[in-house]
Amino acid sequence: MSNTISGLAKRLVTDGLLTQHQAEEALRHARRDKVPFVTHLVKHNIADSRRIAMAASEEFGAPLLDLAAFDLHLCPKDLVDPKLLRKHRVLPLFKRANRLYLAASDPTNITAFDEVKFHTGLATDVIIVDEGKLSPAIELMIDQIEGNDTLLGLLDDAELESLNIELGNTQALSDDSVDAADETPIVRFVNKVLLDAIRIGASDIHVEPYEHSYRIRFRTDGILKEVARPPLNIANRIASRLKIMSQMDISERRLPQDGRIKMKLSRNRAIDFRVNTLPTLWGEKLVLRILDPSSAQMGIDALGYEDSQKKLFLHALSQSQGLILVTGPTGSGKTVSLYTGLNILNTAETNISTAEDPVEINLEGINQVPVNNRIGLSFATALRAFLRQDPDVIMVGEIRDLETAEIAIKAAQTGHLVMSTLHTNSAPETLTRLRNMGIPSFNLATSVSLIIAQRLCRRLCNHCKAPMKLPDSVLLEAGFTEAQLPNVHIFTPVGCDACNDGYKGRVGIYEVVPVTDGIARIIMQDGNSIEIADQAQKEGFNNLRQSALVKVAAGLTSLAEANRVT
Repeated sequence: MSNTISGLAKRLVTDGLLTQHQAEEALRHARRDKVPFVTHLVKHNIADSRRIAMAASEEFGAPLLDLAAFDLHLCPKDLVDPKLLRKHRVLPLFKRANRLYLAASDPTNITAFDEVKFHTGLATDVIIVDEGKLSPAIELMIDQIEGNDTLLGLLDDAELESLNIELGNTQALSDDSVDAADETPIVRFVNKVLLDAIRIGASDIHVEPYEHSYRIRFRTDGILKEVARPPLNIANRIASRLKIMSQMDISERRLPQDGRIKMKLSRNRAIDFRVNTLPTLWGEKLVLRILDPSSAQMGIDALGYEDSQKKLFLHALSQSQGLILVTGPTGSGKTVSLYTGLNILNTAETNISTAEDPVEINLEGINQVPVNNRIGLSFATALRAFLRQDPDVIMVGEIRDLETAEIAIKAAQTGHLVMSTLHTNSAPETLTRLRNMGIPSFNLATSVSLIIAQRLCRRLCNHCKAPMKLPDSVLLEAGFTEAQLPNVHIFTPVGCDACNDGYKGRVGIYEVVPVTDGIARIIMQDGNSIEIADQAQKEGFNNLRQSALVKVAAGLTSLAEANRVT
C-alpha cells in the first residue's frame, strides 16, 4: 500500500470501504474544498457513513454514539459560535467540569478540535458519530442558537396552530371566508400533514375524496403511499383550509385553481408548496407539489451524471450560444437539471432571464418571469421581450408550440445560450418531435447543441441493501455485456428503519447526446429517431437503459428499479 495515505483513509482502504485511488482522490478533493475528509466521502456517496463511523471508532479508540438516540435539546448552546459548528462539522454534546465532549465524524480533524478548545477554554474529547446524522443535527443546533428552532422536530398542538404560513399571493380574502375554515382541529391537522411530508422527504401530497372514503397520499422517492384516511365529513373543511392558505377562491368548486403556500421553517429556510385543485365526481382533489429551494443548490456532482456525461453538460454550458434541451416525463427531475445549469452560469457578468409556468424555485440574481396566458403573457411573448433585454442566457420552462420553438431556435442562432424542456422519451426522439412541430432540419442541425433525456430511479439504502447473485444469462438478457459481467455487483432492497422499503432518495439516469457532425448530417438528411439513436451508439453515448445498468452495476440501485424506469 502506498505511503501517500495514513490514518483513517488508510484504515478505510484496509477495510475495503475505499480503493487506494478513491482514498487519494478524496483526500485531494477534501483539501481543495476545505472540508473534512469524511464529509467529502459521504456528500459524494463514495462510502457508507455508518461503516465509516464504525471504522473510525475502532481505529482511534474513540466511543461511538448514535445521534438518533441523543436528545439534542440538552446540548450546550452557548459555548461554541455557530460559524465554528458549520466550518468544522462538530457538535458540542455535553460539558463535564473543564472538558467539552464533541461529536464529530472525522477524528483526524485536529484543527477543528484545537480551534474549539481555543474559543471555549475547555479541553475537548471526541465522540464518533455518523456523518449522515451529524449534518442535520448541526443545522438543528444552529437554528436553536439563533432562536429559530426548526419545525421538523416534534411540535405540540399550540405550535402546530401557529406555524408561519405566508399566503401565496396578495389577493385579499374576506373575513367571513377565513372564519368558515379556520377551525383549530382542521388547522392543526393540515399543518401536521404538511410537516410530515417535509419530514419524510415527500415530493407531492395528494388529498383525494371518494364516494365512501377520503384519503391522503405522499409521493416519496417517486412512489405514492397512503398515509391517512380522515373522516369523510371533514373533506370540505380540509379542502377549504388548503385553499385559504393558497389564496384561492373557496366558493369556486367547479373549476380547477392554482395557488401557492410558503412555510417558514427557520430564519434561513422556507418551503414552498405549489397547489392545484381539480373538481372530481365526489369533491375537489388537491395536489401539493413540495418545492425545496435547496434542491436547486445541490450541485452537478449530486445529480448522478457519469463523468463523461457531466463533461458534455459543462462544455455545453460554457458555450456562448446554442440550445440545450432537457427531456423526460413529469417528475423526472428536468427542473432541477435546468436550475443546476442556471446556478453554474449565475455570475455578476451574466444576464439570465427565465420564463416559467409557474416559477417553482426563486433564484437570487436571475430574472424569473411567471407565464400567465390569461393576460397574454405566453412563453413566446416573454421570449420576444427577453431578446430586447440584452440577454446572455435564456431559459424557457417548456417548448409547447411552433411559435415558442422558432423564437428559441433564432435566439440560439444569434449569440444566446438557450435552455428549455420537452416531453419526449429519449434524446433522438426530441429532434424528430421538433421537426414534426415544423422546425426545418437545417435549423435543428445548426442550433441544438445538447440533448439530455433523464429519469429518476430510487437509490438503494446503504444501511440494509443485500448482495444478490444472478446467473450470467439473466444479466446478459437484462442488457449487460460480456465485458461488464466481472464488475457487476447486484444488490437487492431489504428495508430498515432508515429507509422506505429498502430505498432512500433518488439518483438520476441520463442520456446525454451532443449534436455532433455525424448526428447533424443525419438530421439534415431528415433521418428518423432510430437512425439518430444508432449514430449516438456508434459515437459512444449511452442511452437511458445503458446508463441505468451502470448504476445497477455500481450498487446504487436495483435491477428491478432499473427495469421500472427504463
